[in-house]
Amino acid sequence: MSDPLIRKLLVTVEETHREGDQPLGPPTRKAAAIAVIGNPFAGRHVADLGELVEVGAMLGRLLAERAVAALGIAGSEAESYGKAAIVGEDGELEHAAAILHPKMGAPVRATLGKGAALIPSAKKRGGMGAAIDVPLGHKDAAYVRSHFDAMEIRVPDAPRRDEIVVAIVVTDSGRPLPRIGGLTTAEIEGKDGLR
Repeated sequence: MSDPLIRKLLVTVEETHREGDQPLGPPTRKAAAIAVIGNPFAGRHVADLGELVEVGAMLGRLLAERAVAALGIAGSEAESYGKAAIVGEDGELEHAAAILHPKMGAPVRATLGKGAALIPSAKKRGGMGAAIDVPLGHKDAAYVRSHFDAMEIRVPDAPRRDEIVVAIVVTDSGRPLPRIGGLTTAEIEGKDGLR
């Protein structure tokens, strides 16, 4: 990717092989794809955030593809997803919202082959090394409790004052050893994004 706003791309995979004293087979896996981008509106108020909305669409595709590739699965095999952004000191929370909300979802869903449920999201302002928990939910049914989870991400040298860290997380499973009831993956209808 040669987009001039991108300073850095990172991908990380978390595999959990044991939960408590129980082995997991197969392990649960989460992949985070992260972009560190320049904020074209840092330090100034701009009414029209359309440029960042378009960046959100581009990053939705790029980061979802990288997360799925890191898991080594087809997009249709992904089970849950989430997105988050950290705005550097000279930015506004609305800059993160412009990236995450209007257009990011469609390319993520296209990469995953579906995605009836809202993509859980989080945003904050922070300095270099700030962490954020990317909330996760089942991609097709928000009521699937076994997939309520999160993945913490951080980039040691980002965001700088005039940058934004953007992350998409995709999983191929739910939480390790879920057992609190609720809708199961076998019961998903996938029609309304809830059930």
